[in-house]
Amino acid sequence: MIVTAFFRALPQIALPQVRAVLWRTLGLTLLLFVLLGIGLWAGLRALFLHLGWVGHEGLAGAALAVLVAVLCAWLLFRAVAIGIVGLYADRIVAAVEQASYGERHASARVVPVKEGVAVAARSVLRAIGWNLAALPLYLLLLGTGIGAPLLFLLVNAYLLGRDMAELVEGRHPDLPRLTGGERWQIGLVSALLFLPPVVNLFAPVWSVAIAAHMFHATSALRA
Repeated sequence: MIVTAFFRALPQIALPQVRAVLWRTLGLTLLLFVLLGIGLWAGLRALFLHLGWVGHEGLAGAALAVLVAVLCAWLLFRAVAIGIVGLYADRIVAAVEQASYGERHASARVVPVKEGVAVAARSVLRAIGWNLAALPLYLLLLGTGIGAPLLFLLVNAYLLGRDMAELVEGRHPDLPRLTGGERWQIGLVSALLFLPPVVNLFAPVWSVAIAAHMFHATSALRA
């Protein structure tokens, strides 16, 4: 079922409503990371100078600051991107429903902006909190080669499955919820979409569309 949802969601990225959300969220995400990168670079550069690790004229310190800033941005990209797309997730789900599930779209509840903001905020906080908690394990598993990336994938698959379910289920409180196993499937596919370059830019919007198809397909079977 997740495979069907995956392929049904792919062409719907091109729907006008979804495409508008995609460009808006990409723009906001990139702007936020430019500001974050500048702030991190300036802060780290100042810290290295204060500690005497580098001189004012040293390129090594600037390069190290840039490297750390890029690494932090890479680690935070998933959390920030999902947080931002969460603000517009209702529009994505509505577009998917209108195109594929007309009756469900007609009976859907419009998610209030305040509720959408709360869901997005919880998503960001969970992502940062869980990954910080798992950081010691990530470091311990670095020597295994595959252990740290695999744990990172599993942690974020769980979080993404939970996030996607919240973003979709809020429109239909009267329908059966996604099960834990279904959330894991959505989360794992979503987490994998965040790995390849370029594809990861579409991953937040694509993941919401996948979750919408998965939700309606499974709820129809239980009806």
